[in-house]
Amino acid sequence: MDNNIDSISEKPARRRRRKHRNVVLTISIILAAAVLCVIIVYIILYMNGFRPYVRITSENGGTIKFTGMVDKTGMPTKGTLYFSDGSSAKVDSETGELVYSNGNVYKGGLTDMQKNGTGVLTYASGDVYEGQFSYDEISGTGVFRFENGDTYEGEFSGGKKNGKGTYTWADGSTYVGEYKDDKKDGEGTYTWADGSIYSGMYSGDMKNGVGKFTYACGDVYEGEFVNDVRTGKGTYIWANGESYTGEFKENRLSGQGTYTWPSGRTYTGYFENGAIVHVDDAPVPAPTDAGAES
Repeated sequence: MDNNIDSISEKPARRRRRKHRNVVLTISIILAAAVLCVIIVYIILYMNGFRPYVRITSENGGTIKFTGMVDKTGMPTKGTLYFSDGSSAKVDSETGELVYSNGNVYKGGLTDMQKNGTGVLTYASGDVYEGQFSYDEISGTGVFRFENGDTYEGEFSGGKKNGKGTYTWADGSTYVGEYKDDKKDGEGTYTWADGSIYSGMYSGDMKNGVGKFTYACGDVYEGEFVNDVRTGKGTYIWANGESYTGEFKENRLSGQGTYTWPSGRTYTGYFENGAIVHVDDAPVPAPTDAGAES
């Protein structure tokens, strides 16, 4: 009797164990099938050109990660680029288009998934550059149109204005000359919207060295500048016919010089802060103050 009771009580336990084994077996089969499907899908994708990771070494030594499709030679064609700075870009080598995560869009020549050759880069800010690129850097000749209406046309190197170019401001002012690292540097001519013109040397984005400044009022200064200021030796000719040749300091007549009036009368001597000092003869008319810089 007891044996029959034990036998009866063991049957549900065996059924539970059998059911558990069946569940485990079913799950194992499902997981194996899923893994097999993933492997099959990956093989199909791989055979059709998909690559989960392609390492591209840029010209400057950096590394670009690519995920997407490649051609028969293994070159990336369409997918996503991941840059070392954390940004990314959708790329399509067939159309030559790069859509960056920051909103910038490029369309043009590509080499190793980098901007190279001629193309157009439209910034999210509204600025547009059209011209030459060298391995992701603006380099060569091109036109940069700023969102505020300014335009630069000329030479670039390392992503900056370098070489000769023309910058036109929205108000009509222009600079034609040399640049170094985005700053006016070398020989150039700046024409202001009011008609004033400076032609001469620049350094560090300022007038430095010898140049000629023709003011809108008709005054003309030709001589030395230091950091945009008339300093050193030069000649200032006023529109009324007066002139001064000598030394300047911070835009004022300062030092030894000769002042000439339209009547032909001259004074040679020492000037300080725009005024004559050390007058030996009869009183001399006060010189006209030199114009301010534009």
